[in-house]
Amino acid sequence: MVTTTSYVTNVKSTVHFSCISNQHRSHLNTKLKSTTLRTSMTQTPYWASLHADIEAHLKQTITIKEPLVVFEPMHHLIFTAPKTTVPALCLATCEFVGGQRHQAISAASALLLMEAATYTHEHLPLTDRPRPMINHVYGPNMELLTGDGIVPFGFELLARSDGGENSERILKVMVEISRAVGSGGGVIDAQYGKILYSGSDGEEKCHVEEIRHVVEKYEGRLHSCGAVCGGVLGGGCEEEIERLRKFGYYVGIIQGMIKWGFKEDHKEVVEARNLAIQELKFFKDKEVDAIKTFLNI
Repeated sequence: MVTTTSYVTNVKSTVHFSCISNQHRSHLNTKLKSTTLRTSMTQTPYWASLHADIEAHLKQTITIKEPLVVFEPMHHLIFTAPKTTVPALCLATCEFVGGQRHQAISAASALLLMEAATYTHEHLPLTDRPRPMINHVYGPNMELLTGDGIVPFGFELLARSDGGENSERILKVMVEISRAVGSGGGVIDAQYGKILYSGSDGEEKCHVEEIRHVVEKYEGRLHSCGAVCGGVLGGGCEEEIERLRKFGYYVGIIQGMIKWGFKEDHKEVVEARNLAIQELKFFKDKEVDAIKTFLNI
């Protein structure tokens, strides 16, 4: 058993890794699955409606206009990046605590932008290292610069969504997102870990501890952030927000471990799901069926 203290405030998460041994720390030769979401969740009407609303909002916001050299590649890179459950979770938790979808739509859209920028930077065609088969419409210089521009645009989108009544909530959301995508224990840190653990042939040769490190900081951190942002903007109390933080974290662990090739019935995945369900038991007076769909694999 490995006990880790996650970035989640005042939370200790106990996760069992049965293939860890003090005597033998064998490498796992794994190849990451496509980052495209491959869960049964994508087929549920609830998730589909959440993502459709986010995409519609972004298409209204990010139009192809002059200068075309800026907005054409931005539009392309944002809408061709693989879908994840993070933005949808933001809307779902907003509704879950009693808010309305429109209150968190800009935050959910900003999270999608952050993930699009992350995906763009992670798949720049700059090295000879084997990469997934991606049709790069633009050169690496354009993708790099456009990816850089997407991030501040996400924060601008959030700032412009505030009509003056929710400034404090918007500020909290900006802080959450900046921490989640940053290098101080967030996505950039996880990206560095993935590069560090990769072999020259493109195969990830990792110890389970190293996989967990990446998953916690990448999928765990992003989903936790998405859940918190929705809870904050939906008007959740502090205790509700912290419970959603942990719920989102476990959702991310499930998604990340599956992406690394762990099976649905693997001990780590099952335990993360059970811990997520435990967090939902706090919400005794709320309907949890919709949000529990995020635990479906």
